[in-house]
Amino acid sequence: MKIFLMRHAHALADKDDAKRRLSAQGRDITRQVADFFRDKPALAGVHAVWHSPLLRARETAELLVQGLGVDVLLVETTGLQPEDDPAVVAQRLERLDQAVLIVGHEPQLGSLATLLVRDKVKPVGFKFKKGTVMALESTGGSHKKSGRTRWWVCWHFSPELLARGTAADTPE
Repeated sequence: MKIFLMRHAHALADKDDAKRRLSAQGRDITRQVADFFRDKPALAGVHAVWHSPLLRARETAELLVQGLGVDVLLVETTGLQPEDDPAVVAQRLERLDQAVLIVGHEPQLGSLATLLVRDKVKPVGFKFKKGTVMALESTGGSHKKSGRTRWWVCWHFSPELLARGTAADTPE
């Protein structure tokens, strides 16, 4: 089984962090990522897209699903905010039998990926730039200490790999 982790795209500033909307740049990059993956087997089999309760993650998930042209469930999921304990999500993943794509935030995504691969959250082994997608696949084995499923990284895609115009090339 595979899971996919994606960091939300670039968002506008707002006094209320939960209400930060995607910027024009963020929407554009999310569409480009969706265009890149459309009709490719890389994201095949995704049954649902989980996203954090924060607006920028939901908007990223919605644009990605729309751009991919797939009919999947969009599920607002607790445990995906920036400072949430990645063990909560790791435990939920143990009960899955179908692929999910998770749209969330740093540093939680980097810690989650590290936990799934190494069975510990520190030192963090992965950094998710905005719009980055990572595919993990179950090895079929489990970690000795925790008994959790052991995962390995299939691929790690950064939107920087896409050819873009100068407006979208600005750093985070």
